[in-house]
Amino acid sequence: MLTKAELIDDLLEGYEGKILIPREVEVESCGRKKSFAALFIRNKIEEKKIGVAKISNAALCSRLMRDFRICRGEAEAFVQALERKAKLVATDDKNAIKAYKLLKLSFTSAIAMLVKMAEREVIDTEKARVALRALTRYGRYSDEIIKEAKKRLKTR
Repeated sequence: MLTKAELIDDLLEGYEGKILIPREVEVESCGRKKSFAALFIRNKIEEKKIGVAKISNAALCSRLMRDFRICRGEAEAFVQALERKAKLVATDDKNAIKAYKLLKLSFTSAIAMLVKMAEREVIDTEKARVALRALTRYGRYSDEIIKEAKKRLKTR
């Protein structure tokens, strides 16, 4: 989602931690696709700005998929976060968010990251507004979430 909103470069530039995705997310994102987003993510993986790792607990992954009705990529991200004791996981999947909340694990969404980037002046307000329009177009956010993001960006 951040790639479609043209924010991933800004995020990677200002972030000092390690960004890691599970193997299945790499497959889902890059697979056989030739879209801009797929090529961009593939490039960032090749540049080693995004790491890719396998999970160990396939049984937990299957259980999460079944119990929370999430896709394999979301389930692997969840397992990876547990296995590596991640400080934060990014997701926009409604069912995955419910799972993170239920299990009291830290997560963020593309819109929350966008607002934080604007608040920390990683990106300017105009770029944030353009990116919010893209996230509104491509994402499945509630009107309430979009309204709150617009409100926070207007105060900048």
